[in-house]
Amino acid sequence: MNPTQESTPRVPGKITARCCIVGGGPAGMMLGYLLARAGIDTVVLEKHADFLRDFRGDTVHPSTLTVLGELGLLDEFLKRPHQKLTKLIGGFGERRITIADFSRLDVTCPFIAFMPQWDFLNFLSGKCAAFPHFRLEMQAEVVDLLRDGDQIAGVRAKTPRGPLEVRAHLTVGCDGRHSLVRGRAGLEVREMGAPIDVLWFRTRRSATEFDETFTHFEAGRALITIDRGDYWQCAYVIPKGKFDEVKKLGLETFRRNIAETAPALRAHVGDITTWDDVKLLTVTVDRLTRWSRGGLLCIGDAAHAMSPVGGVGINLAIQDAVAAANLLAAKLLRRNLNERDLEAVKRRRQLPTRLTQALQILIQDRVVAPVITGKNPKLKPPLPLRLVGAFPWLQVITARLVGLGFRPEHIRSPEAAAPRR
Repeated sequence: MNPTQESTPRVPGKITARCCIVGGGPAGMMLGYLLARAGIDTVVLEKHADFLRDFRGDTVHPSTLTVLGELGLLDEFLKRPHQKLTKLIGGFGERRITIADFSRLDVTCPFIAFMPQWDFLNFLSGKCAAFPHFRLEMQAEVVDLLRDGDQIAGVRAKTPRGPLEVRAHLTVGCDGRHSLVRGRAGLEVREMGAPIDVLWFRTRRSATEFDETFTHFEAGRALITIDRGDYWQCAYVIPKGKFDEVKKLGLETFRRNIAETAPALRAHVGDITTWDDVKLLTVTVDRLTRWSRGGLLCIGDAAHAMSPVGGVGINLAIQDAVAAANLLAAKLLRRNLNERDLEAVKRRRQLPTRLTQALQILIQDRVVAPVITGKNPKLKPPLPLRLVGAFPWLQVITARLVGLGFRPEHIRSPEAAAPRR
């Protein structure tokens, strides 16, 4: 059975589980896998009918590849179509600087793997479906929380088959930066601000084209190009809230700016035929002051929305899921989970979150924003980047920060349930 779709309709009504996870993104599916692997009855609710949504992050970093290796899933995962990035290279006009060299990391997979997020989620959901303690409900949109006094006791959802109620000892919000769960729970969000937004689009790529530069800076423009085999996945960075102004200049001007910024795209910018081919990502950097309350925990973007800088959002979310399973699985099995246990997840993951966001904000404010606003017209790379480019040993440090993060997690949760064969 394709785990992203239900082969036979289930009768809507009530479900009881030890854990209910809201959101079938990377954090939700990884946590679902780890809890089901530990023998914990787990339900994941995903509001869409499948995982096929364009312009979601698709960078799988060495930290995530290490986790997949520890779970025995890596070899099969890498058989799926993907591209590898071993060096992160930034272009400032004609100058090229190696910002990070992943090939020198002492890890199983010293590279970033690029794979569409829907392929990653389909792979992971397929592995989840093999566990008897796992259940995935697609087209189940959570609309409210269930309460038992001061405790969160589950969720209410709407489905094409009617209303659904899931009662659970623990509810985990993995429903992204616009999390309904955290809003209904009244958890306070602290906004850090972001001076940029991103326009996502794609163009064709011929087999003979090659451009190792990942980030391109030209006067007033910044563009990220990801080689996806037969197409380029691109992110054009603009000042915050300026998409309407970009559109007023016209599609031809937009295409010309792209071609001038990344010449490898010149032959294919005509693939952008209308503004419907361009998707706006409104960049948000925030985090919750509290990640939990009685019976409820938020992780991933629901707890801390990340900037696209470095492409670390998916991987930080997966690290949250691993940490949550490490800290909570045994207590869920014994049914003695309490609020202090939930707070321990924040204590474990708060420092790497803060440090990562601080680094992202620094890069946004000191590197990207001055270029796209014209405050760095000579395209002079900041001194720290010039030093990194000059000393290869510094490129290993930056590779570790981007590829592994400040506190990489490792699988410590129990393995109590064997998957079906």
